[in-house]
Amino acid sequence: MDYAMIGKMEKAKRYAGERERIDFKQFKVIFTGNHSEHTVTYDEGMWGCTCDFFQSRGRCSHTMALETILDQMVDIAREG
Repeated sequence: MDYAMIGKMEKAKRYAGERERIDFKQFKVIFTGNHSEHTVTYDEGMWGCTCDFFQSRGRCSHTMALETILDQMVDIAREG
């Protein structure tokens, strides 16, 4: 492995420990369920999902699952 890559790996490890540097603005995830797929989005603090339950309630099992997963990683779940 070359020295440049070793330096980048060390920098990545440092960044991973400094999560305050990361500010999620938006992303899109595909959930594959037993019956269909649903697209979950996060955009500037707002969650979205293509499932019917989210359309009527503004929250669903897909968005709550992502909030749970991400809660231990970053403060994204508390922003929106």
